[in-house]
Amino acid sequence: MVIHNVHDESFHPYGRIIRGLDVSGIMEALKDTDCPTDHTIYVASDPKLEQTAAGEKVRQIVYGELPVQIGYCNGYNVFLNALEYHRSSEINIAENDLILLLGKQQDITDDFHYDTSKVEAFLVPAGTVIEVYATTLHYAPCSVDGKPFRCVVVLPKGTNTELTSAHGGDSEDKLITAVNKWLIAHPDAGIEGAFNGLDGENLRVD
Repeated sequence: MVIHNVHDESFHPYGRIIRGLDVSGIMEALKDTDCPTDHTIYVASDPKLEQTAAGEKVRQIVYGELPVQIGYCNGYNVFLNALEYHRSSEINIAENDLILLLGKQQDITDDFHYDTSKVEAFLVPAGTVIEVYATTLHYAPCSVDGKPFRCVVVLPKGTNTELTSAHGGDSEDKLITAVNKWLIAHPDAGIEGAFNGLDGENLRVD
């Protein structure tokens, strides 16, 4: 698999690099978060990250004062496993090098399947702040050189929290697995309750 860099022009359809934003306070607080060495963990909202001056700047400047949650995805991963999207952009801040496997929502078929051969891999160098557009399919980062990663995840408040109503049927509604989260899984990942619509290889990066 070819691994591009988010600084390359090929990243432009998927997102952009955010420059000139001092996120040192968030990164310092991130150092105290758990980081497994054999799996990933996701915490949607961490008050220690949200209460930093840098967190407030992200809310004010990047999200135009929209209420946001600041959490993290940490750990070790080498598989694609699934792809998700939101009705909103997501901000990622990489503490150390990590790889994102990305696709385009426009390539999802009418019956909500997606060919994994269309996925592209991008290196996010340590310290980089990126916006992942709402139409970009993404999931947990992948490790570089077998090393665990820490990644800040910023989303509109309430995203990825527990649903309060039932979803399903034959429409896009069946992809909803959490608030503001539409997910298509690969059968090999064994994600309980998810729609298995990823066709092709469950891509691996190692």
